[in-house]
Amino acid sequence: MEIARPIRRLAGWEHIWLCLLVIIVLATHFAVILRPDVPMFDEQYYVPDARSILDGNGTTRSEHPPLGKLIIASGILIFGDNPIGWRFFSVLFGALGIIFFYLICRRLAMPRAGTLLAVFLLSLENLTFVQASIAMLDVYCVTFMLAAFWLYLRGDFPLAAVCVGLSTLAKLTGALALLAIGVHWLLAGRGRPWHFISSMFLVPVSILVLLPLFDFIVSGHLVDPIYSMKTMLSLSSTLTFSGTEHPSLSRPWDWVLRPLAMPYWYEPHYTGAISFTVWAFIIPGMVYMVFRATRHCHAALFSIVWFAGTYLVWIPLSILTDRISFVFYFYPAVGAVCIALGLGLSRLVGIWRTRRDSGAGRAAIAVVVVYLIAHVAVFVVLSPMSGWQVV
Repeated sequence: MEIARPIRRLAGWEHIWLCLLVIIVLATHFAVILRPDVPMFDEQYYVPDARSILDGNGTTRSEHPPLGKLIIASGILIFGDNPIGWRFFSVLFGALGIIFFYLICRRLAMPRAGTLLAVFLLSLENLTFVQASIAMLDVYCVTFMLAAFWLYLRGDFPLAAVCVGLSTLAKLTGALALLAIGVHWLLAGRGRPWHFISSMFLVPVSILVLLPLFDFIVSGHLVDPIYSMKTMLSLSSTLTFSGTEHPSLSRPWDWVLRPLAMPYWYEPHYTGAISFTVWAFIIPGMVYMVFRATRHCHAALFSIVWFAGTYLVWIPLSILTDRISFVFYFYPAVGAVCIALGLGLSRLVGIWRTRRDSGAGRAAIAVVVVYLIAHVAVFVVLSPMSGWQVV
């Protein structure tokens, strides 16, 4: 009796399913973290760069800001120059990203079923999992971005701005978070205008203050942050479709119009692909979000501006600049699609709860169950846990 009571209390704890999901994701990550035991995909650039920083020779990847590279170097310093050292903090930040995503859903007042479904889909989404498995910059950029979204929704505008700055210092695309936040603030009521506007000035301020500090840690000498930023933008702008050959290059519209699978490694296989169960509903999901937003659904509105700020903006940028892009650039927008799917699936769960004994109720819950099983199956096939290969 005394033992059963705490078990019942634990089972009724609001965050129990989140904790279980995070534990499962972490266990899956650590089950494969040692394979391969050599740098894979873009780790072949970032791991040697981290070694160069630790050896006191500075960065070899001047087109990227320093924060993400320093985090990878910190992993090597703490755990050694081995797969755990290269990838540990990527895994940790990936798990933190799931927690921040859950907190975002709760701040958006999503139904509890919708929140759990959205978090479940994101946790077992292939692109999200793979990017958190390897030593690249994207997972640090996205996790700070998610923290910024959560803090903004809480009304902690200054801290949100600093997190946008940190996201940008991990990878320049982190600046897109400011676009999403700014558009949402304009559309959602423009509350506390002076506080919001003054807080957003902390984005460039935090970058200009922290960039020299991080550059000093990397290179051992002070660098003008304006010069450093111009250098990064200049080097990045030279990477164009017309001047680059790569078998996995793709335009932003390709990411949503056709399923793409970008091989990162073959044994075990790491595949840069949006889970097909998520990819198939990107366009329908966003159309549904527009419909829900017209019905004053706060979560739908935020999903739309998140999607527009981190994905749709790539379309005009690609046309105007010809800057190369890959399917994993969609990674920051996956959470927006999962919110759409969570809201849609929760509607079906609601039909089942109110009409359990009817054919409509049984059909609704059957659709949800079949979809979730398919999502898990796609994750198993695509993930490095499987023996399958997707080319």
